[in-house]
Amino acid sequence: MRNEKHLEKIRHSLAHLLAMAVLEKFPKAKLGIGPVIENGFYYDFGDISLSPEDLPKLENRMRELIKQNLQFKKEIISTVAVKKLFKNQPYKLELAKELQKTGKKPLTVYKTAKFSDLCVGPHIKSTSEIDPNAFKLTKLAGAYWRGSEKNPMLTRIYGAAFETRNELAEYEKKLSEAERCDHRNLGERLEFFMIDEEIGKGLPLWLPKGYSIRRKLENYIYDLEEQNGYLHILTSHIAKEDLYKKSGHLAHYKEDMYAPIAIDNEKYYLKPMNCPHHHSIYKHHKRSYRELPLRLAEFGTVYRHERSGVLSGLIRVRGFTQNDAHVYTYEENLENEIVSILKLHKRVFDDFNINDYWYRLSLPDFKNKEKFGDVKNKKMWQRGALVLEKALKNAGHKFIEAVGEASFYGPKIDIQIKDIWGKEDTIATIQVDYYSAPKFNLNYIGKDGKEKPAIIIHRAIFGSFDRFFAFLIEKTCGNLPLWLAPIQVKILAISEKQDNYAQKILTELKNNGVSAELAPSNETLGKRIRESELQKIPYILIIGEKEVQTNTVAVRSRKREQNVMNLEKFLEQIKKEIKDKK
Repeated sequence: MRNEKHLEKIRHSLAHLLAMAVLEKFPKAKLGIGPVIENGFYYDFGDISLSPEDLPKLENRMRELIKQNLQFKKEIISTVAVKKLFKNQPYKLELAKELQKTGKKPLTVYKTAKFSDLCVGPHIKSTSEIDPNAFKLTKLAGAYWRGSEKNPMLTRIYGAAFETRNELAEYEKKLSEAERCDHRNLGERLEFFMIDEEIGKGLPLWLPKGYSIRRKLENYIYDLEEQNGYLHILTSHIAKEDLYKKSGHLAHYKEDMYAPIAIDNEKYYLKPMNCPHHHSIYKHHKRSYRELPLRLAEFGTVYRHERSGVLSGLIRVRGFTQNDAHVYTYEENLENEIVSILKLHKRVFDDFNINDYWYRLSLPDFKNKEKFGDVKNKKMWQRGALVLEKALKNAGHKFIEAVGEASFYGPKIDIQIKDIWGKEDTIATIQVDYYSAPKFNLNYIGKDGKEKPAIIIHRAIFGSFDRFFAFLIEKTCGNLPLWLAPIQVKILAISEKQDNYAQKILTELKNNGVSAELAPSNETLGKRIRESELQKIPYILIIGEKEVQTNTVAVRSRKREQNVMNLEKFLEQIKKEIKDKK
């Protein structure tokens, strides 16, 4: 059984060995930080220029160091000694200065041979505890010092590390599979989306095939929401400054918002969230308890100024469209509404055969004054958290708690999932909001004729279409279910003699709502089959002279199952599969 604490020490110690190897080759390199991460470690360096070809050389040097049975020794160090030891290492001096301000613990370094690093540990006792064949330097990346674009860009070297070489081999196998299914690679090869530097980082362009899939996702969730009592609306992409002052976004979210636009001596912002726009629609006229719950839904495009270092395909972008909704209700109905949303969420994920997710109850941390400092009624927040907890239990869902992960306007349920790289991410949310009603005067007239504040539920089933699309592409490795596939059937005539019959089949398919293409017959049949398979097309119809004479089609499925069928029977089968969303 794996000893996780010992493995963490191995990974931390390998980060130090990497720094040693880098300093030998680049003596003027500036050391950043070298923490343990999932599956390995990384170390940041300034004032060096590396290429991927340097990684095997650094790896080999690290293996040489491992074989020397070097010791890791912890020492307490004085402020004067730190300044002397790291006089040419500005990032280490900055860290030491910050650590001294806290005053909680004395400064410590770990020494390995002639190398010393500012570090609290823990580490292994000696390099004899490391299998020299159980680690690998995997990639280079750019990273801003302390994660801020205001700071210098450093070179980050990533490494994977395990206790045994077999574990490393298994990890590399999974990594290869993840790279094969990475939505960024598939998105380019299958022509789903693109990002053009001329337009801007993090601003994806949806290509015809990708947009075809997205429209099907939109139609699916639109119909489902409509069946569940949601009213769809559309709001503007920008709004005046006062709206976001009132909503709290400028106080809590300004760093993630784009700079204001000056129009007629007023400031306008690209909207970072749809909720304040929906609140304006709610309060357009007085509401009665008879109108509640009022469920407003929007496929709302929002803009967030994400740091360039965290942008990643469609997973993390600067402009994206949320499957957003806000439910306005009252206290007595709150739990029922949460349970209803949980059921809706489960229905959607069942339809997409997604089952490897879990629930996180995200709670406030009232010690965090910056995020939760203007919470006036803590009991109300606690009541909201209790309702969420009760709804999860009543729906039969297990969950974990995460203190500090609540939104600035309320506790929430986050639906968590791991991507193909093993990284945890939030794919959907359900949030209770007692904060916005008094801010926006979101009231209703109760049964007793008195005005009362509404409770708002913020809800996103898909999260955003962009992120859900990326997740779906990776989970299926591009082999989308038939109903979602942009091209559902590819028709291949063996020669030009069958072109007329192939054209007739194409017309029949299109007239019956099937997305189909006819491949030109100027390439070999084998090449056209291979190309269709690479494009992940669910069905390939091969048309030869025999098929022309018998009014049949030779059907080749994505599973490489082959069958000769009457054209009408194939049409009947594929229409049913699309309708049933298999």
